[in-house]
Amino acid sequence: MRNLDALKYGLLTLLFVALTLAAEKPNVIVIMADDMGYGDVSAYGADTFRTPYIDQLASEGQMFTSGYCSASTCTPTRYSFLTGTYAFRRPNTGIAPPNSPAVVKPGTETIASILSTVGYKSAVIGKWHLGLGGPEGPDWNGELKPGPREIGFDYNFLLPTTNDRVPQVYVENNRVLNLDPNDPLWVGNEKPSPDHPTGITHRDTLKMDWSHGHNSTIHNGISRIGFYTGGHAARFRDEDLADEWVKQSNNWIEENKDGPFFLFFASHDLHVPRIPHERFQGVTSLGYRADSIVQLDWCVGELMKTLDRLGIAEETLVIFCSDNGPVMDDGYEDLALENLGKHRAAGPYTGGKYSIYEGGTRTPFITRWKGKIKPGVSDEMVSTIDLVASLAALTGAKISDDAALDSYNLIDVLLGKSGAEGRDHLVQQDNGRGNNYGLRVGKWKLQRHDSKTARNVVVETKLANTKVNQYRLYDLSKDPEEKNDLYKKRPKIAKRLTVQLAEIIDSGRSR
Repeated sequence: MRNLDALKYGLLTLLFVALTLAAEKPNVIVIMADDMGYGDVSAYGADTFRTPYIDQLASEGQMFTSGYCSASTCTPTRYSFLTGTYAFRRPNTGIAPPNSPAVVKPGTETIASILSTVGYKSAVIGKWHLGLGGPEGPDWNGELKPGPREIGFDYNFLLPTTNDRVPQVYVENNRVLNLDPNDPLWVGNEKPSPDHPTGITHRDTLKMDWSHGHNSTIHNGISRIGFYTGGHAARFRDEDLADEWVKQSNNWIEENKDGPFFLFFASHDLHVPRIPHERFQGVTSLGYRADSIVQLDWCVGELMKTLDRLGIAEETLVIFCSDNGPVMDDGYEDLALENLGKHRAAGPYTGGKYSIYEGGTRTPFITRWKGKIKPGVSDEMVSTIDLVASLAALTGAKISDDAALDSYNLIDVLLGKSGAEGRDHLVQQDNGRGNNYGLRVGKWKLQRHDSKTARNVVVETKLANTKVNQYRLYDLSKDPEEKNDLYKKRPKIAKRLTVQLAEIIDSGRSR
């Protein structure tokens, strides 16, 4: 009996050693663009400007033609990317307001906390927009807890909300950077005083005019959503954001070059207000929106140069994606629509930000790992929501049964392995409040409009709500623009997908 027990113990030990050796622990950098469409990268068809560094990633790795984020707005996509759970399963995952408390609560397993169990150091640098602080919201003059460090990150350097929302300050770890206690920061939803300057009362002073909604507190000649006062020493200049993200990221990579590390580089480009650095203003003929794409491409190049300089490019998996599809007029008069020309930001697809049409969630999606990923183009379906389970599988990390409820292990697909299969279905959502859904299964796409309206149907026009039937069905192989509704013409498929979508939503999980 003792010999049998010893044999079992030895086999288990060998199995553990084998699994440990099989797990790989590359550095991981996820570069998430903001409001970038499928057609906004020259590797994906843009021909009025070039994105050479993103194109280089595509030529050296896997370029996915069916790469998705999970929602067509930023907060829900970022939530599902970090947690591996569809945002519609959790309350309060719509677009976070300036004073939003932390959307991801302490104790939630995230991509950062899961990787930390197998020795990773992690950082998020850039746009956060997932709230800060407890139920009462952020204490801007004190400790901003909980935040990224309470859900697994070792370091953060943040734009706390999104730059069309106040305040325009950096948050390093749990505090506003460079905040003068004699000039406290106040953030609110109403004017702090009758004479507080706004985009309405002082419109003639603006260097970028607003078109709708972005007409409260003015900073740097641009009016924003929400009100704030004070914190003047802590305020940044819009034009410097990209440079700061690159500087802080390169410093952190240098400090953690011995790895393994996980960096979430959360760019603010191409989100409004689009104010690229002066050296990028006018580099394209399409205005500040396209100039911001070129600026983002530069950021990608700077990060890749750092990997090469440190000799760790072959030890680093780089993933490029976007948080949602494109939008032209999103609150500011920046001539993005007027200068569009022949450029199609969503490529061959209809819709964009805020919509469940393909243009809302199908975006550029690229993976590169020199020496590991064979260059190529993949039609397999992948999503940012799958990075939790995929990176856990790659590194040997464990995920609890009640975590990452909708994240699938697609690591073989992401690494371009022959014969690997992607998702067989994907749920798309709009703003995280559960109003409208899309379900893609193979070539079929079901739309479910619980709000009975479709948002931003054509990205080249201004935002508009269009009346639609609750259910619509499309054959994407023949109709990528989702123009020919087949819901009544293909009743068996329509019924099957209608039931499947309802079951996924109601079940509470799909993993």
